[in-house]
Amino acid sequence: MLKKCFIVRSIFLLVLFCLIISLFVVCKSTEKDNRMAWWREARFGLFIHWGLYAVPAGEWKGETRHAEWILTTAQIPVKQYEKFAPQFNPVKFDAKQWVEIAKDAGMKYIVITSKHHDGFCLFDSKLTDYDVVDATLFKRDIMKELSEECRKQGLKMCWYHSIMDWHHPDYLPRRQWEKRSAEGADFNRYIEYLKGQVKELVTNYGEIGVLWFDGEWENTWDQQKGSDLYKYVRSLQPNIIINNRVGKGRAGMAGTYDPETAAGDFGTPEQEIPSTGLGYDWETCMTMNDHWGYNKNDHNWKSTKDLIRKLVDITSKGGNFLLNVGPTVEGLFPQPSIDRLAAMGKWMKINGESIYGTTASLFSKLDWGRSTTKPQKLFLHVFDWPENGKLPVPGLVSKAESAYLLADPKTKMDIYYKDGEAVLSVPKEVPDSIVSVIVLEFKEEPEVVRELEISKQTVPASSLFYSTIKSN
Repeated sequence: MLKKCFIVRSIFLLVLFCLIISLFVVCKSTEKDNRMAWWREARFGLFIHWGLYAVPAGEWKGETRHAEWILTTAQIPVKQYEKFAPQFNPVKFDAKQWVEIAKDAGMKYIVITSKHHDGFCLFDSKLTDYDVVDATLFKRDIMKELSEECRKQGLKMCWYHSIMDWHHPDYLPRRQWEKRSAEGADFNRYIEYLKGQVKELVTNYGEIGVLWFDGEWENTWDQQKGSDLYKYVRSLQPNIIINNRVGKGRAGMAGTYDPETAAGDFGTPEQEIPSTGLGYDWETCMTMNDHWGYNKNDHNWKSTKDLIRKLVDITSKGGNFLLNVGPTVEGLFPQPSIDRLAAMGKWMKINGESIYGTTASLFSKLDWGRSTTKPQKLFLHVFDWPENGKLPVPGLVSKAESAYLLADPKTKMDIYYKDGEAVLSVPKEVPDSIVSVIVLEFKEEPEVVRELEISKQTVPASSLFYSTIKSN
């Protein structure tokens, strides 16, 4: 009898333990979903790399390959690099204009370098004089002006902040080429400096959307330090979003990470787009030309068509697109950047519904383009418009109630089924040479069949969680 009672009690305690763990996981998941909601809705943001490196504008001793890494790539001694500070006087900087350009492009948030690897700060830090207020003729807190303007215009203000700091005497390791002594350097003291600046950034400028860390790869920084910093930031602003570079949470430029073990809320592929969805929140950051910071000799600009299609491709895989601008030392966006953002904004004004708040494609592959999803809607992004007026939609099982061009809802299209495959009858004239968007509306959630090799069975993609879909 006692043995039976013991067994029953043990089973009860085990079930209770499992329930508690399940509730904890659900609560943690709900907390993350709540803070990530605006970010998942936004899909498109502006990255800004700006600092003292705008002074040399990529050129040093006749070499023109440099940008934001110029201190290291050109091997400029710290004391000599400091001389750029008096030359940094961006009198043409206009926070209102910058935010307007981003907003008109269809962007919903701005991430700017509060401090890059060179250690120079674009905000008024009380922990160093190596900042825009104390070390330059400009004497204005750029972060303050931008954060206030973002709030006025309805964009989320976010900070990029480098863990690495080539200027601070306590940061280790030194560059291999440096002659600066590391004697007396104390990395733990540097961590306190880092945390102090992070506190300034998340307590002095109102609500911040994202704290975007970088420079975490050197061996003095480890996963435990990253986890501690993540918890510290979360204690200061519970709803802030933090990227995976706060710790050792990425595998190279692919930016992938294991959300179960690594600190951070999203992955950060750099200068590349994953071939499929990643199964968690992620954001591709990318330059318009070949540099993050301003380089006056870099004219290798991506085309507007390429950038819009990249935005569509990323969104179709469940990701966000963080597109970079490197302003000049005067405080201006380069004209090619302005032109491309304006063109993207023109397309987004018409087709933004197919980007904002969408989830990943239900299709495994679409030879003619990409697709995004909303409740009871599919958006077909057509890159290659069919010359014969017939657009196949492979795997679509559900019957669409209506089909029309997003740019012109009056342009209705017929949909029929041939050999078990849905086919749209579309106008022979290409609506948009960059990306034409067709909307399919349904009474219920659309079902798409994907050929997956799972016990040789065909399974409906609509039964899979959207962010795990390996879409094209």
